[in-house]
Amino acid sequence: MVVIDVADRTQPKQITHRNWSPPFGGGTHNCLPLPDRDLLIVLDEAVLDHQEDGLKLIWVFDNRVKANPVSISTFPTPAEADYVHKGGHFGPHNIHENRPGSFVSSELIFATYQNAGVRIFDIRDQYRPRELGALVPPAPTRMMDHRPNRVQVIQSADVFVDAGGLIHSTDYNGGLYILEFNG
Repeated sequence: MVVIDVADRTQPKQITHRNWSPPFGGGTHNCLPLPDRDLLIVLDEAVLDHQEDGLKLIWVFDNRVKANPVSISTFPTPAEADYVHKGGHFGPHNIHENRPGSFVSSELIFATYQNAGVRIFDIRDQYRPRELGALVPPAPTRMMDHRPNRVQVIQSADVFVDAGGLIHSTDYNGGLYILEFNG
């Protein structure tokens, strides 16, 4: 993870760099700053089947000191099924990024977990994130991924929550899912 000061876009300056791999899997994919709470949500992307690249996590960092963000917790890893052996990638891929004009929250985090679907987390207590809901779509009836020897499983990839609260999630194999969270 790298934090860069781009106040002067012609001369970006590195504020800090963090690398937790090893011992953790690493592979930071995207970060979500929550400036109103001085928090930073950091997602490490799973990129190999059967967790061959290690357990990937979603981290919560205390970001009060920009030059020294400190990890204070991780999101719970889905465990209601044996996702590691289900096939395909298991682990985080993406989070909703609170873009202007979309649903914006400093308490609800929406994430995709590839073969474990779409997950919604509550981080009101930043030290104890908890899962509020999930949708694990069924196996796709046909594959969009035409590479040889791919397992016919979902691979939830991207998530966007519109201003009305509808969750849009793309899946490499299953297409587009539009969900509503009533929690």
